[in-house]
Amino acid sequence: MNEPAEPSRSAARSRRAPSSPTHSQALPMKLLQHRNARTSVLLLALGAAFMSTACAPLVLGGAMMGGALVATDRRTSGTQVEDQGIEFKTSTRIREQIGDKGHVNVNAYNRMVLLTGEVASEAERARVEKIAAEVENVRQVLNETAVLGNSSLSSRASDVTLASKIKLSLVDARDLISNAFYVVVERGTVYIMGRVTEREANRAVEIARGVSGVQKVVRAFEIISEEELARLTPKRVEGAGK
Repeated sequence: MNEPAEPSRSAARSRRAPSSPTHSQALPMKLLQHRNARTSVLLLALGAAFMSTACAPLVLGGAMMGGALVATDRRTSGTQVEDQGIEFKTSTRIREQIGDKGHVNVNAYNRMVLLTGEVASEAERARVEKIAAEVENVRQVLNETAVLGNSSLSSRASDVTLASKIKLSLVDARDLISNAFYVVVERGTVYIMGRVTEREANRAVEIARGVSGVQKVVRAFEIISEEELARLTPKRVEGAGK
């Protein structure tokens, strides 16, 4: 009678205990989210660098981040969509009115419109502000356009690089939620928007000023109280992540 065949090595391996969690699985969730944030910023920066010949400065803010980071945007989902609509309508109307006579960037956060870039005259500067103010749902316009010739492609590329450095610095700051800030850079001047507390605003400005190449930092925040921040912050479910 034939003796039973010795189990193959592969079969023996299949009966072993399940392998231990991988290194990435064992990392704390907060660290993984931090890495994802850095990766998102780097990818956005690379994409913006390729597009900088057509559109600058680079904007890195809440609506631009994917996945779990979007949940930390302090605007409602409806307001985020509304802001995108405001940006599109304002940009389109300004382009139709001034054409190639200026280079105006439009960014909206919580229905506040930030205008940056260059226009041909003070009259054109007033004109683009009026256009923005008349767009539906706009509650405030911050007109930071300058009467200058259109910025060069190299200047816009530098703004892209600088914006990515600032956003990465905000991601690395463990005492801030980087996705609460909306960063715009124009000719070395940094504009920071967001619904934040005075403490968070001061910290973000301090970080931005410490980045090499920053000429000036302009505060464009909507200041909220610490109590309101507590209401806006998603509650951690007890036992989650264990």
